[in-house]
Amino acid sequence: MSVLSIYCNMAFAADAMARLRDGVAGHRLVLPEGRGVGVLGVGAPDPRIDEADVVFGQPVAEQVMAAARVRWVHLTSAGYTRYDRDDLRRAFIERGAVLTKSSLVYDEPCALHLLAFMCAQARQLPAALDSQRRAHDWSHLELRARSTLLRDERVVLVGFGSIARRLLELLAPLRMQVSALRRHIVGDEPVPTYAVDDLRAGGVLSEADHVVNLLPESAATRGYFDAARLAGLKRGAVFYNIGRGSTVDETALRQALTSGALAAAYLDVAAVEPLPPDDPLWTTPHCIITPHTGGGHATEEPRLVQHFLDNLARFVAGQPLLDRIV
Repeated sequence: MSVLSIYCNMAFAADAMARLRDGVAGHRLVLPEGRGVGVLGVGAPDPRIDEADVVFGQPVAEQVMAAARVRWVHLTSAGYTRYDRDDLRRAFIERGAVLTKSSLVYDEPCALHLLAFMCAQARQLPAALDSQRRAHDWSHLELRARSTLLRDERVVLVGFGSIARRLLELLAPLRMQVSALRRHIVGDEPVPTYAVDDLRAGGVLSEADHVVNLLPESAATRGYFDAARLAGLKRGAVFYNIGRGSTVDETALRQALTSGALAAAYLDVAAVEPLPPDDPLWTTPHCIITPHTGGGHATEEPRLVQHFLDNLARFVAGQPLLDRIV
């Protein structure tokens, strides 16, 4: 394959940028003037994209859709809402271009984050921390009585991509009963799996002790956990959201927590981010919030670069790319 023009608009730290430069040696690396957009940002239109063969980062969807020369776009995120468009898919398919994402960078930390949430709830760690930081009371008998074992409890994974698959592996030693809901059944799911719009989905959710929301944002998933669906959950169930905040009716979720219908909610995402300081979610009882840190890890940037370089080697060799969307 001839020398590729690779455009990257990410503001990586020096070590990750050095790894990128070394990894694309032999090709032409094009960077925007000044700093890029950062790991979670989105770029501005840049005419240099139109001259690129490969784009790595967070480009403007309309620009890469129209850029006839671009043959491959690799996103530095697991989510791809801005690019989940029929017109972009058509444009890419018509010219034989490929779109990939970075889910394989974020499946491990997100799965660990969810496992930590579940163990914290089972062992009543939030309540113990509240006691330590506020009342300084030795709630010995109460916390022992409320602590649970995860074994044999029912978990429903709503969304079944790479994060769900990795979480399933982590849950295996705990011997929980796991099932899943997803938008499209593939047939290779290792647990009982139903389509999210299947008439049986409500029954599956109503029996769950733990409901793990991994849904991405799209027109089909916005507000999926509405008041009716939340009301249909088992009393005392625990709700987790590491997907997107827009998939949940947060007012209904607060009501379910305040009434005691749900035992707890663990949220890593919110409909509005950053979550405003005066948002009532902060003070809703039994609502534990982390500030969209589920995918974060100290080696995030080097791993993003390495994932791109692994795919670059496949692209040059004409092999199937990992994390392909289109």
